[in-house]
Parts: sequence; C-alpha cells; structure tokens
Amino acid sequence: MEGTTMLAPLCCLCLLLLPAAVAKLTIVSALDESLQEGVAWLEEAVSRAQRSTNFTLRQEVVKVSIDNEEDGKQTICSAALNKGAGLVVDVTAGGWTYARETAADQDTPYLRVQISNYQWMAATDQLLQNRNATDAALIFASEAELDQALYYLVEGSVVRVIVISGIDATLTHTLKKMRPSPSYYVILGATDELNTLFSKAVRNNLVTRDSRWTLVATDHKSDEFDRDMLTESTGVTLMTPAQEVCCTVRNRNTNCDCDTLMIPRELTVNAMLMLARVLKANDQQNGGGDGGDQPSTTSFYSALRTELNSWQNMKWEQDTLQMVPQFMFDITAINSTDTSAVGSWTTADKLRLNPEYEHSPIRRFFKIGTIMARPWVSPISGSSVRKKPTSSNPDDYMGYCVELAARLAEKMKFDFEFKFPSDGQYGARQKNGSWNGLVGDLSNGVTDLIVAPLTMTSEREEVIDFVAPYFDQSGISIAMRKRQREESLFKFMTVLKAEVWVSIVAALVVTGIMIWLLDRYSPYSAQNNADLYPPHCRKFTLKESFWFALTSFTPQGGGEAPKALSGRTLVAAYWLFVVLMLATFTANLAAFLTVERMQTPVSSLDELAGQSKINYTVLQSTATYQYFFNMAAAEEELYRVWKELTLNSTSDQSKYRVWDYPVKEQYTHILQVIEESGPVDTAEVGFQRVLDNANGEFAFIHDASEIRYEVYHDCLLTEVGEPFAEQPYAIAVQQGSHLQDEISRTILELQKDRYFEALSAQFWNSSARGPCPNDNDSEGITLQSLGGVFIATLIGLALAMLALAAEVLYYRRGGTSQVTDITPKKALKMAVERDHVARINVTPVY
Repeated sequence: MEGTTMLAPLCCLCLLLLPAAVAKLTIVSALDESLQEGVAWLEEAVSRAQRSTNFTLRQEVVKVSIDNEEDGKQTICSAALNKGAGLVVDVTAGGWTYARETAADQDTPYLRVQISNYQWMAATDQLLQNRNATDAALIFASEAELDQALYYLVEGSVVRVIVISGIDATLTHTLKKMRPSPSYYVILGATDELNTLFSKAVRNNLVTRDSRWTLVATDHKSDEFDRDMLTESTGVTLMTPAQEVCCTVRNRNTNCDCDTLMIPRELTVNAMLMLARVLKANDQQNGGGDGGDQPSTTSFYSALRTELNSWQNMKWEQDTLQMVPQFMFDITAINSTDTSAVGSWTTADKLRLNPEYEHSPIRRFFKIGTIMARPWVSPISGSSVRKKPTSSNPDDYMGYCVELAARLAEKMKFDFEFKFPSDGQYGARQKNGSWNGLVGDLSNGVTDLIVAPLTMTSEREEVIDFVAPYFDQSGISIAMRKRQREESLFKFMTVLKAEVWVSIVAALVVTGIMIWLLDRYSPYSAQNNADLYPPHCRKFTLKESFWFALTSFTPQGGGEAPKALSGRTLVAAYWLFVVLMLATFTANLAAFLTVERMQTPVSSLDELAGQSKINYTVLQSTATYQYFFNMAAAEEELYRVWKELTLNSTSDQSKYRVWDYPVKEQYTHILQVIEESGPVDTAEVGFQRVLDNANGEFAFIHDASEIRYEVYHDCLLTEVGEPFAEQPYAIAVQQGSHLQDEISRTILELQKDRYFEALSAQFWNSSARGPCPNDNDSEGITLQSLGGVFIATLIGLALAMLALAAEVLYYRRGGTSQVTDITPKKALKMAVERDHVARINVTPVY
C-alpha cells in the first residue's frame, strides 16, 4: 500500500460493481482486515440496498494485507480489467492509494467512506495538546481500533504516544515500569469495554492522580459507565458522541434510536444505501439495460453530490474523493458525584472549551534519580547525609541539584519526586554486564532522568544518554587535614637542641670562672694593681664575673671589661662566641617559624603517589575510582606492549633496550593503595576519615567541586594541588528519550540567563566558612610561639622582688653591709684625697 503501508497488518476488502447477466451493477468496498465483522457489515449493506432500491447488485471482495500486498493488487487489477468494475468503494482506515490509482486508470468512479475512529483520535489529540500532554498511553479495546488509530498518529500527531491493546497483568507491569512514565492515559472503546479496562487499571493501582485518565466512548451508552470506580479526588475526563452523531449516522432527523447504534456498522449500511440509489439513478439516466453499463465518472460524482444534499451533516471532499460525516463529541469531567462540562469537539470547528470550567494544564510527572551528597542534595532537617533517605519529597531536601530540578520543573511544567538508588552508588558496570546505582536505575526504567553530579563517561553513554552539561569541568582533587601547629609557650626554646642549650650554659659558667681566675692572678688586673687604674675600678670577683658573662648575651653588653690583657683576650673571644650564637639563634628562630607556617606534606598527585606515609582512598562506584582503574589498566597494557617490543623485536631490538622501564607505574601504585585502604561508601565517610587523622596523614581523592565546598565550610580541611582529569556534569536520560532535546534546550536557556553562575555562587562561597585561624604565609609570629619569653621576663621580675625582700631582711637583722648617703661635697673631697695618695705611691714600671 503506497502512502499508508508502514503500519500494522492491514487488509482492504474491495466490493466491485461488475456487470453480469443477472445484475445491473456491482458495488466494491474496502475494509481493514482486523475488523472481522466488517465483511458482515458490507454483506448486510448490499443486501439492504438491493431490497430498498430493487436494484440488483453483485459484489467482488478483494482482501489486501500489508504482509502480502501483491495478491491484493492482482485481484483488483483482474476485477478492474477483466470484469469491468463499475465502482470502487474504499472503507479502509487509511485509504488505499493503489485502489484509487487503479480506478483512475480505468476511468472507474472511486469513493472513500470514513468509518474509522479517525475523528475520535483527532478530538483526543487536540484535548491532550490543550492540556500540554506531550506524552500519553493510548489503550484500545481491540486490535481493530488500534490499527485504525495508527493511521491518524502517523499522519502527524504532535503527542508522543504509547499504543497498546487492552490491559492484562503483563501490560500492567509494563505500564508501571514504563519510563518516562506516561503523563496521561486514554482508553478508547465501547462503554462496556471502558468499564472493563478502567476497572483493571484501578485494581492494578494505575489510577493515582486526578484527571490523568481520558475515556473515549465509541457508543451512546456513557450513562452506563460505572462511577463507583471513581472517588472525589480521582476523576476522569469522559468523551462521548453527541446526540447529533446518532442522527447523522442513521441519516434521519428524528427517532434516531441511539441506544442500539453501532456507528461504523450503521454508517456503512447507510452509505451503501445512498450509493445504490445513485447507481440506480445513473443507470436509469443511461437507459438501463441488462448489461448494466458502467457509469461515467463525471455523471456519478454529479449524482453523488446531489444525493448527499439529503444527508444531513455529511460532507463531500472532492480532493480526496471522500465522504466525511460531521461528528460532535461532548467532553465532561466526572468523579464519583459531580459532572462538569469541559467543552466539545466538532469536525468543522474542532475543540471548543467551556469558559466556565477551569482549564488548567495537568503537569507531567517524572521520577528523578539523584544521590545524597553535599552540596548537591542533603536533608533540610540537618540529619547526617550518611543516613539512608526515607522521603521522596523534594521539599525535604536542599542543594544545587534540588534547586536545578525545581527550576527545570518550573520551565518545563512538570511535577517530580526524588528516587535514590538502593545501594547509594553513582553506578558502575558489574561483572555480568549490568549496572548498579543511579545509572542502573535509569537504564532499567526505575527513574525517568538523573539530576545529580554525574560525570559524562563513554562507558555510561553505552546505556544512557546525556544532555548539555550544566556544570563545566569539575575534575578530581585531593582533600587533606591541615597540620595543626604544636602550641607551646616555650616553642622558641625548641629552635636549638637541648645539648646546644647545655653547651651555652656551660660556656657561660666556664667563661665566668675563667674571668674571675684571670682577674685574681693577673698582676695587671684592677684587683692586684689598683694604682694603675682609676679608683673604684671594677673588680671581677666570682659573682661579678658570672654577672659579666651573663649580661654579655644582651644588647646592652656586659659593662666594664677586665683591665688585664689576658682578661680582655678571653672577653674578646667570648664576645665573638656570643655574637655568633645570637645571630644563629635569631636566624634559626625566623626560619623555624616560617617553615612551620609553610609546611605541607604533599602538593600534587605525583608527590602523593611517591610517598608511603600518607594513605588515601576514593568513593567507590564513581568516575574517580574508574579513572584510577582505567589508568592502571593503561599502564599495564603499556608495559605489556613495551615488553613485547623489547623481547620480540628483531632488527631494531637494541633501540628498545633501556635500563629503566620508560613509563612510571604511578597509577598502579595509587590503585593498590586505594584497594588496601578500602574505598568508602559515601563522601561523608571519606571526609570524616580525613578529619579523624589529626596528623594530616590521610587524604581523600574526590570530586573537586565537593572538596572545594567542604573546604569552604570546614577550617580544618585543605585542598591539595590543582584539579586533574576534568570532566563536565550533565543530566542523563534514557536512551532515545524524548526528554533529551527538551532538557537540552532548557539548559541552554538557563546558561544564557547566567543561572548556573548565580547558583554556583550560592553554594561555593568562601564567606560561608566564617572566621578561621589565619595560617597563610603572611601571618606574624603568634603569642603562643613566643609567649615563653614573656614568662621568662616575669620570672626574672619575680626573682628580683624576692632578692629585694632578702636584702631588706638581711639589713634589718644587722648585716655587715652598710649603706651610707654621701653628699656631693664630701664625695669630691674623697676623690681628691685618693688622687693625691695615688700620685705619691706611683712607682715606674720598666
């Protein structure tokens, strides 16, 4: 069949009007094979037409199947050429182009009568479009109804439909698993068939949302629909033929008797009766005769149009040579108690809605797969992310993906609920080839789409489809705990080792003793030769010597030095020692405090792989784990190829002889450490293992965006190095899903509006962390590091106060030391006398 043959099996039944010795003319009709009762209808129609017109007719039946169309073509050609067909009547659902072309070649009248459910489907399609129903499941009571509907759907329905026949246990299971879930359901059939099919849908829990079911009756018995199956909250939309349809089909003005009317059958009978009258009139106009002359095409169509004027609401379409009855359907919304007029549909005026009825589009409903992970999806209640989610209501969660899903629902006009994978995994291929986690749920039809931090990988694209990315270039990064400084008030003391401090104290003691000894035994010291030096010159007793050695460590210096050459030589060497020690201490203290601030154990993945002190892990069944697994496998394959080159090469064998293997087995080592540490089930567990290690000797290799979020919210965490293996995040749908293009367009519109930039700024904001200790390189030395200096000063002050108390106490008890006030005049007189005595006692030294 040309033009209408790309569908289910079809048979056209052609009744040919053939001249015969016992008949005036013969009528031809075409009918779908699936409509088994159609043959009986045609036989009854021809019989009633003969009785009513007293015009003998003979019929020739041609059955045409889409599986074997050639037999039908041969039959109609034989009838047209050898038997001289008088008229070809086509009553198939889609029309048979070959029959029309054959009739035209033989100058034989061709007529098509539309008795299919074409207009029921047109009315249903426009009602679904008005409700913004982009997808629906069409359920038919019989295969015949389904085959007829396919012609309309193929011609240009804008609604994505799923066409099925009947409802049984298997079909119910299929409908429940269908993804994306149909937003609407339509049942087409007689009223008793509607009752049967809808009751099965109710029993199988398919009727869960209000106004999502539309029941299309093909008869006038809608009053017999069992409304007890409905509740006040679950209503349906009922479409039934109006009273005018009954009269149109019966070709009457009154007494139409709609209760027993079978529309296709009655329409076929009355069409044949009218055609018989037209043929009889045409035969009489041509003079009649036993041979039954073949009517001319022009005269037949002229007589047909005249006859059609007496058939109310029957329209002739000259371009398609088709008789089209003008139908009208009433559309009502019903529940268990109420009935509301929604509108009507007519062949001429199409859909007309009742302005008093609230015509709010019924939103689609999707199950969105996602996973618990901060900041993408987390419970509002503040409970742990590790806790298994118990609610599918999006209002119970917050996060980037929650906001994105809500915006998509707003833009695309749908409702949704969250569906979390039972194993809490993103999805990985199993040994048997199946997938688990989010990817498995989507590919198996448990969910309609995925809105989660799901990386686009080639392996996943084998079973699901990705739309335009919504989060660009989120790679893999390393999270570690910051190494906490050892808070100690005497940290400055740790700049030098204990043995150095002991050596300094020993040097001070030895120097003090040596100064005392040299000053006591040197003949040129102030103590042994007072005449050479001014009066009251400093005498280095044992106490004074220790004081000099101690104060030499201060910028103020030790004061007056020994007078003898031997003493000054010792002091010069000691001062050099003091200068070098002070300079060394100062330089090492600055370096020590600076290195402490800048200290990081590793700064890249290469350094992490090249050490053995820090352990690390990843989140299992993620793109991160798969990345290291694939890289390790690549290293192994490279090693195998290199080994084959070195061992099996012939002429250029020496070119591959190297001492070291040229490819580092870095990722193989990383994967081994990960397996030994054990991949974690959730990201929260991984971050907690990092925080539990106070020494900063555990790392979590994870998604860079999630690590950055945790760093922004926890002062103890830090991100090491730069992200690597960057890949975008994207929403995923089922393979071939109609949602792919729609979501992609919406994502591009949101990108144009800079929505994702604002959403990222909402969650990745460093101000969310609050005040944290400033541990960067520009930080000054803290009080905790040098607080011991202040404590030492306070201790010295306390010791001074104790010494004062001891002196006062000793003096009051009559100690030998006297404290005498000397006036300036008396002091001058004593100085002159000392100078005079000194001059008298001077003895020249040679």
